[in-house]
Amino acid sequence: MKLDTSLIDRGSCKTMRRSNVALMAAAMLITGCSLVPVYQRPDAPVAATYPTGDAYKSPVGAPASSTLPAADIGWRDFLADPRLQRLVQIALTNNRDLRVAALTVAQTQAQYRIQRATFFPSLSGFTDSSSVRTPASTSSFGRTILTHDYSVGLSASWELDFFGRLQSLSGAALQQFFATAQARKAAEILLVSEVADQYLTLLSYDELVAVTQQTLDTAQKSYDLTLLQFHTGTGTELAVSQAQTVVEQARANYSAEVRGRAQAENALVLLLGQPLPADLPPAVPLNSQTLLTDIPAGLPSDLLARRPDVLQAEATLLAANANIGAARAAFFPTISLTGDFGTASSSLSGLFKSGSQAWSFTPSISVPIFNAGSLQASLDVAKLQKDIDIAQYEKAIQTAFREVADGLAARGTYDDQVASLERYTQAQQRSLDLSEMRFRNGVDNYLTVLTAQTGLYSAQQALVAARLARLTNLVDLYRYLGGGWIEHTGDVPRLADDIAAASQ
Repeated sequence: MKLDTSLIDRGSCKTMRRSNVALMAAAMLITGCSLVPVYQRPDAPVAATYPTGDAYKSPVGAPASSTLPAADIGWRDFLADPRLQRLVQIALTNNRDLRVAALTVAQTQAQYRIQRATFFPSLSGFTDSSSVRTPASTSSFGRTILTHDYSVGLSASWELDFFGRLQSLSGAALQQFFATAQARKAAEILLVSEVADQYLTLLSYDELVAVTQQTLDTAQKSYDLTLLQFHTGTGTELAVSQAQTVVEQARANYSAEVRGRAQAENALVLLLGQPLPADLPPAVPLNSQTLLTDIPAGLPSDLLARRPDVLQAEATLLAANANIGAARAAFFPTISLTGDFGTASSSLSGLFKSGSQAWSFTPSISVPIFNAGSLQASLDVAKLQKDIDIAQYEKAIQTAFREVADGLAARGTYDDQVASLERYTQAQQRSLDLSEMRFRNGVDNYLTVLTAQTGLYSAQQALVAARLARLTNLVDLYRYLGGGWIEHTGDVPRLADDIAAASQ
């Protein structure tokens, strides 16, 4: 239906304007207004793409699952080793740091509910009894007067949030709740990667112990041979001393690596929150291809939606933005309504008789007049806190970008490094075999064997270290890209504030 505006005169237009203004004013009084600044997400201070170059080449032969973003790959699919999967599951159930993070989320949610409750009137019951004795010396009747008053009823109070102060404080509390929820999510993702990294470290110590034991056995045989040659007059004392240096160095390294392995296991137990189970699946060697799967890089913009530390920083920024609204609202009047309703009597028996009803209604308006600049200072603090949180949000994005870029550079180069070290180790092994053969045949002295043994041992240690670094970098890259939150590929991601499931 179309309104014929020609039938409305100027007087009726003024009447309608007054009515609209009255309705708008009434709506503002009921719902309140917000003095919170309009939020604009700061621009990401990073490049639109990750760096490129020789260090960032994609790995060859990546599995089919790597076509998914890292955050969509479940940790059971990424951590392919059944033994490692079992350890991660135990840690997610028992780790105390993760339990504290979940309880912190629950605590922050309760604080938000406390702040949210200020929107509503508070109602309480009361019962009062008072006795007053007036001595005869001060009584106008010239005698002692004893009076009793009794009352019972309900008391209500309500602050009308006309200027959005309570709404702003509630919004800030809600964003703090979201921030702690993202912190818990980050803690869980970090725990998955920490368990994997520590387990890989444990495997590397196992390999180092095995390599050192093998080196010690070979060095002991060489020492026994040189000692025999010395006693038979075909060898020199110098060769005996040189052979002994390799034996003692290997023994010292063996003790250090056994100690390191024990400490690495203790660190893993701490992450798990319980001793290592006896029924774990068998371990696979560090160079096994079934330990981890590969992952793609994605785009830098994905970090804004998937990295919980970035989301946590933005939630903190939103809370600071809401606090500015609360600081602004503090400049305006505070309007409160209080009232009591009940019965009153000078005797207990008369409390509920006819005519004993009593009530009071006390509206109040508090207007700040002079506060020595504290309100302006509070507003300045809120604005400065927002500027701080903007810088921290931008730093979180830059840190995330740098971590991913470093991880991609490492992933693009570790494969070649490990392959070269494998060939180098094989060459050192062949050199040792030939040196020992020439020494036994009297062609070379023992110094050649000593040099070959030392070279092989160093190459084996470097190879183990490179294999460990390659795998831990892949685990960390998985975390940097937001992976580790879901268990199986294709699962619907849980909410970051899924407290009920997290705190059990």
